Amino acid sequence: MPSFTAFTAALALVSSAVASPVELRKREFSIEQVARKTYLKNGPATVAKTYRKFGKAVPEYILKAAELGPSDDVMSVQAADGENGTAPATPGDEYDSLYLTPVTLGSKTVHLDFDTGSSDLWVFSSLQPTTQLSGHDYYQADSSKQIAGATWKISYGDGSGASGKVYADKVQVGGVTATTQAVEAATSVSSQFAQDRDTDGLLGLAFSSLNTVKPQQQKTFFDTVHTQLAKPLFAAVLKYHAAGSYDFGYIDSSKYTGEITYVDVDTSEGWWQFSFSGYSIGTGSVTTSEINGIADTGTTLLYLPPAVVKAYYAKVSGSSNSNTYGGYVFPCSATPPDFNLVLNGVKQRVPGKYVNYAPVQTGSSTCYGGIQTNDGIGFSIFGDIFLKSKYAVHEMSETPRIGFADQVGI
Repeated sequence: MPSFTAFTAALALVSSAVASPVELRKREFSIEQVARKTYLKNGPATVAKTYRKFGKAVPEYILKAAELGPSDDVMSVQAADGENGTAPATPGDEYDSLYLTPVTLGSKTVHLDFDTGSSDLWVFSSLQPTTQLSGHDYYQADSSKQIAGATWKISYGDGSGASGKVYADKVQVGGVTATTQAVEAATSVSSQFAQDRDTDGLLGLAFSSLNTVKPQQQKTFFDTVHTQLAKPLFAAVLKYHAAGSYDFGYIDSSKYTGEITYVDVDTSEGWWQFSFSGYSIGTGSVTTSEINGIADTGTTLLYLPPAVVKAYYAKVSGSSNSNTYGGYVFPCSATPPDFNLVLNGVKQRVPGKYVNYAPVQTGSSTCYGGIQTNDGIGFSIFGDIFLKSKYAVHEMSETPRIGFADQVGI
């Protein structure tokens, strides 16, 4: 028969395990994007969207150029089984696919755009007119979960935007759940948002200081759950013409080559903001130049200082800066060189083929460049043209930092 002392020791061991729930709940997981539609790419329309996102006036020549290009809505497609959840095989370069991430709000799964350039978790909801909900999955608002007096509003320079009420609800992404996360439920959205029938909203992954909820800002999903993760970080693994993934709480060494190069970020404006120390083109030598900007999964192109962009396209045969087409263009038959941004002495390569964004018009032999100037924006934006070749680690440590390594196969 076990002694009382032994029994007490065993009970203490069990109690110790029960009293340490933090260790038991630590999580690490990867969540895959889902292809939602195929669309015709429109370079200047993409630039116009970036201007609006950051509250800048869109130059008239870009708006006119966008009208020349194809409409993003032209090639919305469904899978053979009729479900709007998968896309056909990778099409030609004038097309691309929209990749979103499934997120469960309460008991409803929606598909959101993970955006490291914003800090709101907003979603289409049952509070909207039914005419705005066609084609969308949406949040079922429960009045018992409403945060009294809390509202939110996102507006852009052209009058587009969304606004609504705020709810505290359970939000699950992959293997982690925020039990009382602020969910910004739309009561109305502009026609530009309503017509995009594949995106159900955004999940912002910038810092909480950018959140638009009033009278009291709310935490981002990552800010809420990072203490539940094995490590307080996530890695964005976007892909070229393929669905990517996000790794939360851990770093997957099978997805990148070499070492991850880190740099501390400036969080004063709420973004993942930092500086590269220079650049090089193809196999050319490095030009020293501080290039300050933000990493943003919600921005498609790579926006850089005019002198850097001019130097790059000087190496692309037949290229020009075209007012007609709203930016730098070049013959589709050209072979753009690789572009490298230098971080702590390490070159971060953008494969040249990524710079060929899309034909300026359907069937055209002139293509729109994936690298454009940051004129009118005020800072550089290291968007998807850059990120699609990277394993990009975002770490919320005591001193937040961001790190990059080349993806496997790049």
